[in-house]
Amino acid sequence: MDYRLLGFFSGFPNHIFPQDVAKRLSEELTNRKSLIFVSAWPEDYARNDNDSIGMHGMFEECNIPFAQHFVIDNRMEASQAKQLIHEASCVFLMGGHPGLQLQLIHDKDLDVVICDTAATVLGVSAGAINMAKNSLDTKESLVPYNGLGLANITVKPHFEPDNKQLLSSLMKISVNLPICAMEDDSAIFVAGDRISSMGEIHWIHQGKICSLWQGELMLFL
Repeated sequence: MDYRLLGFFSGFPNHIFPQDVAKRLSEELTNRKSLIFVSAWPEDYARNDNDSIGMHGMFEECNIPFAQHFVIDNRMEASQAKQLIHEASCVFLMGGHPGLQLQLIHDKDLDVVICDTAATVLGVSAGAINMAKNSLDTKESLVPYNGLGLANITVKPHFEPDNKQLLSSLMKISVNLPICAMEDDSAIFVAGDRISSMGEIHWIHQGKICSLWQGELMLFL
């Protein structure tokens, strides 16, 4: 596939897309027939319903409404989930528990259809973690695991530079695995071989930390 927009988001604590992120989404999401959310809390149905309504509301606030939106969790049969993703304009991997989300994707055999869809794929927090080739959930383990492999970008969302203990752990991991440590309200967009970022993102590699755009971006590709 030559072109498919990917968006890695840390989190939006104010429940609003920053202006530059909203502008990029508005430009790219010209097909707005269906927005498909993939839960990271597969059994928490009330939470999923509320979160999906709220997250679609973020698009509406930016004049990017979709004709319809659905959330995939354990209520939905695998066949229906696959069909929805196949027909989606945008697939949005939600925040929550990365391991539970990846298990949901595996259980419903959604890996291939997510990787093959021509739709825009966005992920926030847990979703952004799982989009990577080498994923890292520091709340569970400091050992990377196999993600969906949509891009060779390993992210640490909700990064706070003042958290010295976490930074020390990320420095050690970075000897073998470069990490994009993303503060909230930041984004990384990948479209083909073009990579762009917005907000505060830190590049941690070989035990050193710097601004993302001082890093070697070709390591992503």
